[in-house]
Amino acid sequence: MNKEYLIEKWLKGDLTDSEMEVFSQLEDYQFNMDILESAKHFNASHFSNIDDFETFKKERLTNKEVHKLNWLQPLIRIASVVIIAFGIYFTFFYNHLTRVQTLASEKTTIELPDYSKVTLNALSEIEYHKADWENNRLLKLKGEAYFKVAKGKIFDVVTTDGIVTVVGTEFNVKQRDNYFEVKCFEGVVEVTSDTIIRQLKAGDTYQILNGKFIHKKTTYKVPQWTHNISNFNGIPLYEIIAELERQYNLKVTFKNVDINRIFTGGFVHDNIENALISITEPMNLNYEISTSNQVVIHGDKK
Repeated sequence: MNKEYLIEKWLKGDLTDSEMEVFSQLEDYQFNMDILESAKHFNASHFSNIDDFETFKKERLTNKEVHKLNWLQPLIRIASVVIIAFGIYFTFFYNHLTRVQTLASEKTTIELPDYSKVTLNALSEIEYHKADWENNRLLKLKGEAYFKVAKGKIFDVVTTDGIVTVVGTEFNVKQRDNYFEVKCFEGVVEVTSDTIIRQLKAGDTYQILNGKFIHKKTTYKVPQWTHNISNFNGIPLYEIIAELERQYNLKVTFKNVDINRIFTGGFVHDNIENALISITEPMNLNYEISTSNQVVIHGDKK
């Protein structure tokens, strides 16, 4: 009986009793039985269940992509932590930055953490760190403000045109376009602007107008704008009109007017007619109020 025939039927389990007796007499019978016994204990891996080559290739490519991204995950976590940390940092300091602003024709007075007082003129702004005032004694100013500093207290007033360092004194700082002015009413202040450093005593005025430094005097005890009067000493007309616009929230246009003419005088903040007369009469000009917030100033009177 053919050996291969017997083995094939044995593997299929189709051997008859007589055929099984012949198969058991084969010289490699035991070897074949050992193979069958070992096969019974073999289990396929549960981690691989590929139906065909195309499926295998698809899953292989997917696995490669996953492995490529694995190394990015720690970096993404680190970046997330850094972003969150910066967010907390800026949120904390932004929320603790005190900002006070005034609108046109508005004034206000606030008290600093050391009980110093600041009065803001129209269209002005200050910023400072209220919670960290003892360690960060710095105040940023845009516009004009009058300071009454508590005795023995020190801080800096910072503007785009200069820094004013104070110790228990009263002074006024004005920072507008091309116009920087500090008036000392009591005590001593130090002003630093570009390369110019000056110490001002009561009655001194430090002024930089269009890049030129001018030292003047004042006889007033407080800035007059705190009493609703703007006063000027030898200032170009365009600066006077700019202040008028801030105090009355209006727009002024000119016809045949030299806006660089020098003006000395003042105007009130509570009556637009009186204010315009105070400006135009001394300069031989006239004016016209066209709407509630539009004014035209004409050239020399005939």
